[in-house]
Amino acid sequence: MPVAKQDLVAAFERQFGGPPRWVVRAPGRVNLIGEHTDYNDGFVLPLAIDRAIWIALRPREDRRVVVHSVDFRQPGEFSIDRLTYEKAGWVEYLKGVAWSLQEAGYRLSGWEGVLQGDVPVGAGLSSSAALEMAAIRAFHSVGSWEWKPAVMAKLGQRAENRWVGVNCGIMDQLISAAGQAGCALLIDCRSLETRPVPFPPGIAVVILDTATRRGLLDSAYNQRRAQCEAAARFFGVPALRDVDLGQLNSRAGALDESTRRRARHVIGENQRTIEAVEAMRRGDVATLGSLMNQSHASLRDDYEVSNDALDAMVESALAHPACHGARMTGAGFGGCAVAVVDAQAADDFSAAVTADYAAKTGHTPAVYVCRATNGAEVFPVD
Repeated sequence: MPVAKQDLVAAFERQFGGPPRWVVRAPGRVNLIGEHTDYNDGFVLPLAIDRAIWIALRPREDRRVVVHSVDFRQPGEFSIDRLTYEKAGWVEYLKGVAWSLQEAGYRLSGWEGVLQGDVPVGAGLSSSAALEMAAIRAFHSVGSWEWKPAVMAKLGQRAENRWVGVNCGIMDQLISAAGQAGCALLIDCRSLETRPVPFPPGIAVVILDTATRRGLLDSAYNQRRAQCEAAARFFGVPALRDVDLGQLNSRAGALDESTRRRARHVIGENQRTIEAVEAMRRGDVATLGSLMNQSHASLRDDYEVSNDALDAMVESALAHPACHGARMTGAGFGGCAVAVVDAQAADDFSAAVTADYAAKTGHTPAVYVCRATNGAEVFPVD
């Protein structure tokens, strides 16, 4: 269910006996194209979606953070001055960003809050990055420093890498921090430069949740990253961003087959992402869709991060005449696919794909049309 700000304020008042001072939100994301390129210093094209993590909060006089999760029906509490990793689930993301901010020299203050989200967990829509950026927005609200999206995103990424233990790239945190309504965001993951890319008129972005889940810590994500780093070392470059397909093909025989295919995906995916931006800017939805289809095939065959459910969902989407292109999105091994469809047929597309996918797999999917929204925001409570 979507989170309503007024319901979250009411939940805060029940929990803490008075009103919050602010409500913050940080969105999840869906990546249109550019998968597993972010930790290779490459290019990605995500959009911040209308699913988010919300926190209603007010300052505390001590240096403690006290939070109640509506979704998990759990309290969480810790001291900013005594941060220790305790495998405490969602609370570790809050502790991780507190640690990351303090390591970077920010002086933190305590706060109490109520947290709720409508980003599906484990679906590949970056619920963890949304939680990190919402927590950073909360600390920012009670603090006094300037909000710089790229800087805050890097601190959120550091929390996930170093505190939580997932070697994610920068994309998820940066789109959650810097998203723009009505646009996808081309992100150069090396320079962190961002460029808004408006959507061509008449198309809709549809998220296709397979109802299968994966955990990044338990998946082959870290292995894929290590293979990419090994390929970059082989070519003597900082990252696969610096290798083109001609260079790869000329020396392919010296790489083992698995590493070669991983590199081929990343190098090709960077090129597809740049071509997708050019296609969107000239309103060429057919080319955009074709590039998305190519991306899925590469993720399935070269990067090997798809699964039967994701492949079935993409097949169901492409069978509908309103669909221009579809691909798995996120780290893979389950979660979501994304499709670009004719906007006027989006409801029919959603119903048809739901029925077809359920008949193929026995899973009941969640399919919804999403809007591109702003990144992390704070709203004063009157």
